[in-house]
Amino acid sequence: MTGILNIQFKPTLSKKDINLKKVEYYLEKSSDKKLDLVVLPEFFSTGIDHNSFLNEPENEQGGETISRICKLAKKYNTNIVAGTVIEKSGEKLYNTSFIIDRNGNIAGKYRKIHLYNYMGGTEGERITAGDKIITVDLDIGKIGLGICYDIRYPLHYKELAKSGAEIIVLPTAWLVPEEIFNNKLALKNAQEMWRAINRTRAFDNLVYIVSCNQWANGCIGESLIVAPTTEILSDAKTEQGGFYADIDLNMVKLYKSIYPISTID
Repeated sequence: MTGILNIQFKPTLSKKDINLKKVEYYLEKSSDKKLDLVVLPEFFSTGIDHNSFLNEPENEQGGETISRICKLAKKYNTNIVAGTVIEKSGEKLYNTSFIIDRNGNIAGKYRKIHLYNYMGGTEGERITAGDKIITVDLDIGKIGLGICYDIRYPLHYKELAKSGAEIIVLPTAWLVPEEIFNNKLALKNAQEMWRAINRTRAFDNLVYIVSCNQWANGCIGESLIVAPTTEILSDAKTEQGGFYADIDLNMVKLYKSIYPISTID
C-alpha cells in the first residue's frame, strides 16, 4: 500500500515563512503515518497574492521556498508535490509545481498549461503558459502532473495516462465567485461539481486522482483522493489539516490490463 497525504489549509497572504511553518506543522502531525507522497495546494506559500507573484517570484530551482520543502521531504522521508510557486525564467513568469523525492532532490517540475482566463480570471495577464505534459518517476510509481484549471481539459489527462501515469496529482486554488462562496446552496453545488469532475478523470483514465485545494478566500476546499473505481478515499471538505489515505497501485495495473484505456484512441 502507498500512503498519500493531502495538506489543505488557508495560506496567509504573502507570508511565506508563516505558510511554510504551517506545512511543517501538518506534516509533523501526520508523521506517525506511512508517508509516501505529500501534496500541497496551488500557491501554498503565498496564497493568491498578485503582488507576491510579480515582486517576489522564485528562481528556476524554486528559490528559498522549494529549498525548504526539499529539507522537509528529506526530514520526513517522503516525496512531495510542492503545490505551485511563481517561477521566473528570463523575463517570463510560470505557475510551476516542483516534485521533490525522499532524498530532498528536485525530481521534476511542471509549468501550468491551461491558465485561468475565464469568468473574471486574469492569470494569463501575468503568467506564461507551459507547453509540456509532464510525468515523473518516483519510488512509488509514475506521477502525472496537472494544476487547477488543467482538470477542465480531458485530453491533458488522457496524455498523462498514455505516458504511464498511475497517480495524477492536481495542486489547486479552485475559486468560485463571492456570491457563490457565500451562498450555502450554491457552494454545495460547486463542491458537488468538483467531486464529480475529479471522479470522472479517475474513472476515464483508470488512475488515482489526488487534488489538493486551498480553503477559504473563495477557494472551496474539498481536497480529494479518488480511486480508479471513483470511490472517494479521502475528502478534506472544508477543514484544515492533513488528510490521509492508503492506495493500492496494483488496482491501476489490474484495471489497465483488463481495459487498456490509455492505448485506445
